[in-house]
Amino acid sequence: MDNLTAWIGRSETRSDLIGATPALALNATLDHPETGFVSGTPLLPLWHWLYFLPLHRQSEIGADGHAKRGGFLPPVPLPRRMWAGSQFDFRAPVRVGDAVERTSTIADVSSKEGRTGKLVFVKVRHEVRCNGAADPAIVEFHDIVYREARKPDDVEPPPQRAATGAAWQREIVPDDVLLFRYSALTFNGHRIHYDRKYVTEVEGYPGLIVHGPLIATLLMDLVRRNAPQAEIASFRFKAVRPTFDLNPFRVNGQLQDDGKTIKLWAGDHEGWLTMDAVATLRAGS
Repeated sequence: MDNLTAWIGRSETRSDLIGATPALALNATLDHPETGFVSGTPLLPLWHWLYFLPLHRQSEIGADGHAKRGGFLPPVPLPRRMWAGSQFDFRAPVRVGDAVERTSTIADVSSKEGRTGKLVFVKVRHEVRCNGAADPAIVEFHDIVYREARKPDDVEPPPQRAATGAAWQREIVPDDVLLFRYSALTFNGHRIHYDRKYVTEVEGYPGLIVHGPLIATLLMDLVRRNAPQAEIASFRFKAVRPTFDLNPFRVNGQLQDDGKTIKLWAGDHEGWLTMDAVATLRAGS
């Protein structure tokens, strides 16, 4: 851990241009009618993930499909890596045509003993700025968890029941094509999302894992479908339980009594909670 905590404070900056094609492609992947993303159109919440893609050379890719460890992220010596959650402040629009810059900093590295062995958590802070602005348009914290290899006697944490009776609900069929298209859009080579032999035989899961960011994007899309005029000021989500491609799952939403908070969650086919989230609306939206 002494070696890993030395990564705290490490920073990198990447630049990109917000083009229309990735937004059009995600819009189609989410099954919306074709719509124009002309210059000046604001991106929808979380769609900035379509940019600043990880352009590692093929020779730099590790056995799990991610970049080999020890570059920007610390070289955590645990084989399983998952996106545990994120928190966002959406402070200003990011628009098609903007020249953008993302500064990423390792905010924290910590470890603990879990039910299935050692866990290492890495928190990364991202700040996205548009057109040379001093203040960030988006501030994001990204939580990554690394775990030991799966063992036959692992005891998983007890599942939690997902809430029922949501005002908004949509069933999602996580077929191979949906997972492939999202992996392609985000240039995500992690084999747990498309390589069934790898994910079942090496990482020990029963099926392909649905991307946590995809589920979070589907939760935001649920808001778009049911409250299209809403403007999101902040959003946070936590992955509670893996979602596999073996069965449909549901995304759910409920506007709270305060009129400014939306409770969002995802549940699997058995009714277990898989993702817990909350969005806060901008005043006046």
